[in-house]
Amino acid sequence: MTPQSRRFVGGAVSVGLCLVAQALSPVSAQGPAAGKGAWAVPRTPDGRPDFQGNWTNETQTPLERMGQPGPTLTDEQAAAIEQRAQQVEEFRDKASDPNRPPPSKGGEARSLAAPGTPSFIEQIAEFAGGKVGGYNGFWLDPGLKVIRIDGVARSAIVIDPPNGRIPPLTAAGQQRVAELAARAKQFGEFDHPEVRPLSDRCLLSFGSNAGPPMLPNYFYNNNYTIVQTKDHVLIMSEMVHDARMIRLGATEHLPSHIRPWMGDSIGRWDGDTLVVETTNIHPLQLEQTSILWAYRGASEKLKVTERFTRTGPDTILYRFTMEDPSTFTAPWTGELPFTRIDEEIYEYACHEGNYALANILSGERAREREEAVQKKPQPRQ
Repeated sequence: MTPQSRRFVGGAVSVGLCLVAQALSPVSAQGPAAGKGAWAVPRTPDGRPDFQGNWTNETQTPLERMGQPGPTLTDEQAAAIEQRAQQVEEFRDKASDPNRPPPSKGGEARSLAAPGTPSFIEQIAEFAGGKVGGYNGFWLDPGLKVIRIDGVARSAIVIDPPNGRIPPLTAAGQQRVAELAARAKQFGEFDHPEVRPLSDRCLLSFGSNAGPPMLPNYFYNNNYTIVQTKDHVLIMSEMVHDARMIRLGATEHLPSHIRPWMGDSIGRWDGDTLVVETTNIHPLQLEQTSILWAYRGASEKLKVTERFTRTGPDTILYRFTMEDPSTFTAPWTGELPFTRIDEEIYEYACHEGNYALANILSGERAREREEAVQKKPQPRQ
């Protein structure tokens, strides 16, 4: 089954999105015809670089550097990572043995994993599914390649600080994270819907797909549709079909008390680069502290500056900088390519098929009833 077929997970085809895709300029979305000379930046009718089309940022490259001594990988190191990714995909795609014995109660660590030393992406998937497993491995589609910029393999998305790591938190940032953890402990993790993750509630992805910054989630659906007019750029993330609206030419952000999902984004042109500044990010986004998010409990003062540059017929170079002096001890920057895909983007109909949240909560209520029965004094014989 093709990667396109994999993305049926979570939703059905969206007729509206298909119409959007059909509306994209068939000329500006293409690279130069063979024999017509060097590639030139495609442009919209008003002369601006044209970013329209369908794109992906899937990758095997982690957000932060993990054990590598420098910012780049050798050809041998990159090949080893990509070969492992291919091996894992082939292992997950194998047909299940219909005569296999039933799994042990509670599952068994690494019983569903490919042989060999697991990559960080495999470790994330195994942690998410626990010993009993999560998604059928067939649906996982994190990408098979590492990031390459100008043909050089990168060891991490973070490029500044030079160590490839997110800067340490300030004292205020550490206090904020501690307060979030203490607040979470007031409730059981299955007590009510509001304590479940944003992804369980179909509010956002389980990572920062929609952003900002827009990052791969290392599971699946790391794909985007960009639609552009003279006054706006819309970026629709396949994951949970979140859509960001960027107001071009605006000079003021929304009032500070208005904090929408994905924040308030205003854009301007710096030559052929689209520069987007986002503030007013929703508080529940800023509270995210897992490794799949860049916020790490950031404050309401966070500003994210993104730069989009067409560098080839099939590539957008995406760079972002995070600034929040009350959270991070220094600003930090990352970059990664968005690669054109010649496939349609499908609607991730999360709410429409979200049986998981109801089942999670009803399962916990059933467990509580069983415990209550067991604790109830038994009548004397």
